[in-house]
Amino acid sequence: MGLANELHAKFRRAVDAFHANDLLKAERILQQIAKSSRNIFDVEHLLGVVKLIQGRFAEAEVHLKAAVALNGSSDEALSNYGYALKSLKRPQEALIYFTRALAVNPRNPLSYHNRGSILAEFARSYSEAIDQFDKATFYNPNFADAYASKGNCLEKLGRFDDALVAYDKALSIKPDLENAWLGRGNAFRNLKRYDEAFATYGKALSIKPDFANAWVGRGDVFSDLKRHDEALAAYDGALSIKPDLESAWVARGHVFWRLKRYDEASAAYDKALSIRPDLENAWLGRGNVSCDLKRYHEAFVAYDKALSIRPDLAEAWLGRGNVLTELKRYDDAFAAYDKALSIKPDLAEAWLGRGNVLWSLKRYEEALAAYDQALSTKPDLENAWVGRGNLFTELKRYDEAVAAYDRALSIRSDLEGIEGVRLHAKMNLCNWDNLEEEISHLTAAIRTGKANSSPFALLSLTDSPDDHLRCAKAWVAAKCPRSSKTSSSGEVHKHDKIRVGYVSPDFRQHPVGHLTAGIFENHDTDRFETYAFSIGPNDNSDLRKRLETSFHRFIDCQQKNDSEVLEAINDAQIDILVDLAGHTQNARLSLFASSPAPIVVNYLGFAGTLGSRELSDYIVADHVVLPEPSSQFFEEKVVRLPGSFMPRDNKGEAIDETMPNRVDHDLPQEWTVFCCFNNAYKINRSVFGSWMNILRSVDRSVLWLSDMGEIARSNLRKEAKALGVDPDRLVFAKHVSSLSDHLARHRLADFFLDTLPYNAHTTASDALWAGLPVVTQIGNSFAGRVAASLLSAVGLPELITRTREEYEALAIDLALDKQKLQGIRERLQRTRLTAPLFDAALYAKHLEAAYEAMYQRYQAGLPPDHIEVQALG
Repeated sequence: MGLANELHAKFRRAVDAFHANDLLKAERILQQIAKSSRNIFDVEHLLGVVKLIQGRFAEAEVHLKAAVALNGSSDEALSNYGYALKSLKRPQEALIYFTRALAVNPRNPLSYHNRGSILAEFARSYSEAIDQFDKATFYNPNFADAYASKGNCLEKLGRFDDALVAYDKALSIKPDLENAWLGRGNAFRNLKRYDEAFATYGKALSIKPDFANAWVGRGDVFSDLKRHDEALAAYDGALSIKPDLESAWVARGHVFWRLKRYDEASAAYDKALSIRPDLENAWLGRGNVSCDLKRYHEAFVAYDKALSIRPDLAEAWLGRGNVLTELKRYDDAFAAYDKALSIKPDLAEAWLGRGNVLWSLKRYEEALAAYDQALSTKPDLENAWVGRGNLFTELKRYDEAVAAYDRALSIRSDLEGIEGVRLHAKMNLCNWDNLEEEISHLTAAIRTGKANSSPFALLSLTDSPDDHLRCAKAWVAAKCPRSSKTSSSGEVHKHDKIRVGYVSPDFRQHPVGHLTAGIFENHDTDRFETYAFSIGPNDNSDLRKRLETSFHRFIDCQQKNDSEVLEAINDAQIDILVDLAGHTQNARLSLFASSPAPIVVNYLGFAGTLGSRELSDYIVADHVVLPEPSSQFFEEKVVRLPGSFMPRDNKGEAIDETMPNRVDHDLPQEWTVFCCFNNAYKINRSVFGSWMNILRSVDRSVLWLSDMGEIARSNLRKEAKALGVDPDRLVFAKHVSSLSDHLARHRLADFFLDTLPYNAHTTASDALWAGLPVVTQIGNSFAGRVAASLLSAVGLPELITRTREEYEALAIDLALDKQKLQGIRERLQRTRLTAPLFDAALYAKHLEAAYEAMYQRYQAGLPPDHIEVQALG
């Protein structure tokens, strides 16, 4: 439609103002024309374009819709109307009008570019979009924006080098195209060419100092480099320019999430969602935070919301898989990981997730293959190296475990627990190279509050109860974040009998199972109702069957997730819940973070504090293993039993009556045989040095050790030779098939030499039960005082020494004074069957007295306090 002559001059002035970039003047003139003469195509079209440029998309859509209605054959109007619809997040309608524009003019490069943008941004059909951008540049070889858009799509497809070619082409045409510089920086970042990425973002900012997205790019590089403070500063720079830039808020959230600053992460994600509620990556971030905080229902809701927005968001399927793994819904977890990998085959974290599930199912070869697949895609995925290390540790392939942990730590030095578990694996190899320096480094980190070691791994590395407490506190803070804990309801259950629940992964052939069986059988069923919550495997052993019949109810919880176990505990209305695992393997610390019972007790399984009063009210100990001055290093209130805290099942495995022969065990008939059946990780250079001093001082003597693998044996033999002792004087015990045979062979030794800082625990109890004296050096920590506790309770305090020199002197004296040693052995043999240490029924009475004292305080509304149990007849 042509313009009336009297309006032509006004329209020309509007056009001139538009070209002069005086949009307000152009709009004012066009509005005057529109008032006096409606339905003029050129006026409606130009008004729509003005408002498009101003970002007033809803108003632009009204004018451009009118323009298209007036002239449906204008490819320019159709394309601009499509752009308005695209800007209003109406991509399907926009695509229709871009397609109509191309039908009118198949040679219009702008329409191809717009169509490609829709396919890329909303349909994520990157290959189809690239085809559209190629057509745009075919019809306009100097269309710089189309080359830049093509680069963006190539990046999405992981073709970063090709993307750089496209960006370079755009910049050769238009050197100041800031979006091309931004894309180029992103490509360099993805290629891990970080210096070039920084330089490229810098170039974008030199062109446009207020280019917020370039600040986000810089922040992303800093984040990749784990320079978190600088990353946050860059994101803040972006937000100071553009406060509603949702990508910057999401990026801030990701940094806070990695730093475990969960409240700040959640706030950042919430801010992003307040700006754009359909931002899938913000929902993903919320899911990740909730997963870490063990708020699994909230995590599912967030991941599902992300997937409702973008069903092909592989990372959200990954998150679902991680939650399902935590809930032990392994088949569902596999399905989620497989879905993630079907979308994004190179998502290394999904392979890692599969590996972790397979590891949990003890399908070790498949787990290793999954970890390797993850690392083939992402060689610096530290948790895949950790997975390999854990797997090799489980298989006792400690040399490979150490190598895997080394690689993980080279990528990220502050990985939770890995520095400690690496040293634990190294100790299992009896590899003491640089050990003192490495332990010093570890303890220094622990003293700054870092969770660099699990509490269990630390027990064999240092005798400092202060360090043990610091380690446990840091570990609990990391593994049981504040937001995952719930408060106890404080409900006082009223039962005729006190209900005691025992939680353990070790109701089987395991030291804990052997030690406690007699207690469970001797509980007074008139006063106590006992429940077992078994969170470990059923080995179908005779001991397992015996344990299953020892409780009022035995509940197999191995396949239950934490919520289901807590439900079982709640249904049983447990008054006193006893944690028999603490910080040991297969424990579930998170159960106790949920205040599962009115009274919670840390008992037997772990030789130390759990590190939080929210996890346990009491710890069961005695005056030797935990003297009163040491109470300051325990978060729990201390229950001190008479005698030793450690029980013994005196009706358990019988000792084979047949006297074994030394020759059958590669032991010299007439020589002195020192023995130590402790695990390799309890032996250190100091202890071994003492042993070698003893061997050098006692002619015709050998040291009989448990079999501990070829590498550990070789290292000990080399160490012996270096200390001037014939390596053949080290004898490694053969495997025997039964506990009865193992106990019987103790009679072939003269006496048992203990270790420090981690004493013999069950092994010392075994030795004494078999009639074999134990020489120990008492330490400072709980783990270093257990043998002294046992010796005190069995009436042999003279075998407790306080220094290394005393330890060596006593061992040498007993070896050389056979009469003195024989007297000790005979005294042990006489008292073995009558000593309180081996009286399970009496022990059960003492433990029940402790439970009653705890329960009475609770019923009276009193807080936990130290408890002294008096000896009963």
